[in-house]
Order: sequence, then C-alpha cells, then structure tokens
Amino acid sequence: MINRTLSKKILTMTKSFPAITLTGPRQSGKTTLVRWLFPNYEYINLENLNDLHAVQEDPLRFLKTFSSTGVVIDEAQKLPELFSYLQGIVDESKQMGKFILTGSQNFLLLEKITQSLAGRVAVLHLMPFGLSELDQAGQPQGNLDKLLFTGSYPAIYDRDIQPQDYYPSYIQTYIERDVRSIKNIGSLRTFQRFIKLCAGRTGQLISFSSIGNELGINYKTVSSWISILEASFIVYLLKPHHKNFNKRLVKQTKLYFFDTGLLCSLLDIQSPVQLSSHYLRGHIFESYIISEYIKMRYHNGLIPNAFFWRDNTGHEVDLLLEEGEDLKAIEIKSGETIHSNFFKGLKYFGDLSNLSKKNLILIYGGLKDYNRPAAKVLSWKNYGKIV
Repeated sequence: MINRTLSKKILTMTKSFPAITLTGPRQSGKTTLVRWLFPNYEYINLENLNDLHAVQEDPLRFLKTFSSTGVVIDEAQKLPELFSYLQGIVDESKQMGKFILTGSQNFLLLEKITQSLAGRVAVLHLMPFGLSELDQAGQPQGNLDKLLFTGSYPAIYDRDIQPQDYYPSYIQTYIERDVRSIKNIGSLRTFQRFIKLCAGRTGQLISFSSIGNELGINYKTVSSWISILEASFIVYLLKPHHKNFNKRLVKQTKLYFFDTGLLCSLLDIQSPVQLSSHYLRGHIFESYIISEYIKMRYHNGLIPNAFFWRDNTGHEVDLLLEEGEDLKAIEIKSGETIHSNFFKGLKYFGDLSNLSKKNLILIYGGLKDYNRPAAKVLSWKNYGKIV
C-alpha cells in the first residue's frame, strides 16, 4: 500500500463530520484507500447488484445498523434516495465519521450531497499518484519523458501494466460507463472524437465554437461535454486571473488534462522516445506541472487557487497562485537548457504588478535548481517548493 497524502486529512475530518465523501477519477485508488484506513468498517459496493438490492429493500434499517460501527459505501450515487435517509440518521446519532461515501462521478455525487447533506459531510478528492507519493514509495522518477508517457494511475504501478495497454481500455470503459450514466450522449463515437480534439488543445485557450465546427455539434453541446470531462476529473479548466493589472485581458479559459499518460494515449503517442520530439511536448509538460499542483492542493484538502494571466498583445504567465494577499507567478518550460527568453513573461508581469523577485518562479525540464537575477528556477522534480 503506497501511503497517500490525503490519508491524514481524511482521518482528521472523521473527527468533525458525520460523513466523509471521497470523489476522484475512476481507478484513482479511492476504494483501496478507504478500506485500508477503515478496516473494521462494513464495506458495501453499490455497483454490486446484490449489495444494491440489499440496501434498496430497507435503506433506513441499513443505515441505522452501521450508524455506530461505521460503513464504507462505494459508488454511493447509484442509490440517490440513500442521501435523504442519511440526513436523518446522522442528525439523530450525532456520531462522527461513521459513513464513508465514495464515487467516481463527481457531478452526480455532489448534486445529491448539496440537496441532502450540506454541512454534514466533508468532500475530499483523491487523484492519481503525485510525484511526491511515488518518491516516498521508493519509486523515484528520473526520466521526464517516461514519467509523462506513463502517467500516474495506481494500476500501472501496482500491476505493472504498460501504459499503451492500460489507457485505451480506460478510455473505452470511461466512455461506455461513466459518460452514459452522467448524460444521454447521442453518439459515443462522436464523444470519443471530442476527447481526442480536446487532447490536441491541451495547454491552449479553449474555443467551444471551434471544436463544435470540427465535430458538427453546437456550442451548447460542447460546453455540456466539457462539463462531463471536468466532473469526471479528466480535464481541468484553468481560469484567467481576475485582477486587472491591465484591462486588455483574455477571458477564455485554458484546458489541461489531469493525467499526461491518458493525454499521450489520446494523442496516439506510443513511447517516451516519440514523446520527446512531439510537437505538443511543451504543452504536455505544462499540463503535468499544473495538474501536479492541483493534485497537491486536493490531497491536502484544499481548493485549487490557480489561474493564468494573458493580455491581448500576447504577454502571458502560465500559472498564478493566489494565497491570500500573496501572489506567485510561474512560467513553465519543458526545455532542459535555460534560455534568457524563458523569463520574458515573468519579467513583464513582475514589472506590471510590482511583484517581488522571490515570487517569480521558472519551472523547467532540467534537474537542478538555481537562483537567477530574474527569478527562482526550479527543476520539475522540485515543483513542490513553489508552496
């Protein structure tokens, strides 16, 4: 069992909330983690028809049975009426941390929680492994292209599955199971083409109209399908920073994939060697660094506080981190050799916003850290030093 950073936060929350909800992408390790953390709790999987029927027969009696001993309910969104009963049970028992709910369909799960369990449940997100978790597990990652190609889903490290075998099956299963249950998609083949088009736009400003024109679908459908990818933790939309240091700012969001192994598969990249010369390698690396930061926030029970900044003349900073009144500007470059033009966007933004040099950071594809006059330089392996 690889220790997950989120474990500490989950155990802390069980002391303050009657129920804990753990969401995240399919196969990110949610079930493994909660069964390891709560070995004495009853385990019920609502994707198992026998378990589902047993709970459906008398949900109130089922919940009362475990209100003091504890129960893990996997894929809890499969039985929506359970949440209404759970509200009364937790209010009556006043026991903390006895109901652990998990689900891979964030949209459906949170919709039910908002309706029935607001204020009674802590909502946490478990993503695939972060780089620090792999390092602590004795699996240090030294080759950047191999890491980007492999991705970070637990099954690849646990069962020694080749990425080129794992991800196509993952994508097919995701489309056939999760997408169907979240929304009635007319053509799953068109949806699969849609995901591939999104992969080709990673790290770029997202235009719903452009994607819709290529697929022959309207703007609203593209917006709806993007929401599905977000709810399934496949993609992350990075919003532009709201503070007007300059009024001529772009208002579109940028699209990133949470897992670069999945991204490489969607782009039909077949090996780390092929990735090393791929025209989207820079965007894939950028997607990796941003997703690692988002995972780090989620795994510490925090909401992402990340933005990007770009004006309409092309000046840009890849990542802005807002921590109270403190702002950090981060440029992300995949090259191993540091060039002076890497600092161009940081210098412009630093002058515009009067940001201290200590809050200007370059993350690059090399292995050493440096203190340069223009900014602090961090290796991709040490991205955690930005916080």
